Amino acid sequence: MRKLLSICACSAGLASTQIACAYDLPALNLGLTSFMDGGLPAGGGWYVQQYLQNYSANHLRDKDGNDLGLPRHELDYQLALTQLSYLSDLRVGNASLGLNMLVPIIAHIDVDDGLDNAALKARSGVGDLLIGPFIQFDPIMGPDGPRFVHRIELQVNLPTGEYDRDRDINPGNNAWSFNPYWAATYWFTPKWTASLRAHYLYNGKNNAPVRALGDLDDMQAGQALHANFTTEYAVTEHLRLGLNGYWLKQISDTRFDGHEVSGRREKVWAIGPGAMYSFSPDDHLFFNAYFEQDAENRPEGTRVQARYVHHF
Repeated sequence: MRKLLSICACSAGLASTQIACAYDLPALNLGLTSFMDGGLPAGGGWYVQQYLQNYSANHLRDKDGNDLGLPRHELDYQLALTQLSYLSDLRVGNASLGLNMLVPIIAHIDVDDGLDNAALKARSGVGDLLIGPFIQFDPIMGPDGPRFVHRIELQVNLPTGEYDRDRDINPGNNAWSFNPYWAATYWFTPKWTASLRAHYLYNGKNNAPVRALGDLDDMQAGQALHANFTTEYAVTEHLRLGLNGYWLKQISDTRFDGHEVSGRREKVWAIGPGAMYSFSPDDHLFFNAYFEQDAENRPEGTRVQARYVHHF
């Protein structure tokens, strides 16, 4: 449900030139969720979701959307993460209460700056823990089935992941964040739907910023908005095909020791094809690909993932 990788800063001496970049935001859900996102597919009880993702970027963008002044700009990682969800029988009006928990494990991170990684140093390991209580509203029904369903979740990211001040790329962020969202699915017809998941992000302070940022006591990443959006069509009883995308925009400046620093705001958007195959009401397999565009203060690349959902 998140970006799964935090690139906090980078710096390198190139002759007399000092290179620095932002990349301040924590791990986020950029495209991890897609079709039929407004409701759990099989009602109450326990769910397990397994994600496998490959991300590959050959652009590391600066604040103007240009490549950083490095000989190479290659970042690749492969990750696996597991999500547990529980939708209870506890009711609040026309809705049920539930809980999500997600632990990412990054299997491998590879970075190449063309300088024997003098500018960019990375480590692999376990990422931060995410916990989110949610309220799942009952679907609004039409004459031919559901027409609309939605959910609100209050996600909190906890700084439990591995983090090293001497590494620019870390699986953990070393700061808590609050990342609530609203997710909804609308049925245009029984076979054609569109879904949206809209997030707001507020970040706490990192009291041990990476050393590449300089002699700082703390760093607080700015606030951001981000969203996943999809539309798909059931081409058979079991197979749905469509488009999926995401969008991210940082809306306030990062703070160094309490002072706002301009020129570090991040943004990116992506779109690509997707598919969902339902083996049964309790088992679903998703494939999603995303091609990023117009990145600023972020990597820009391609994201491909598979996700399996099982309801017990």
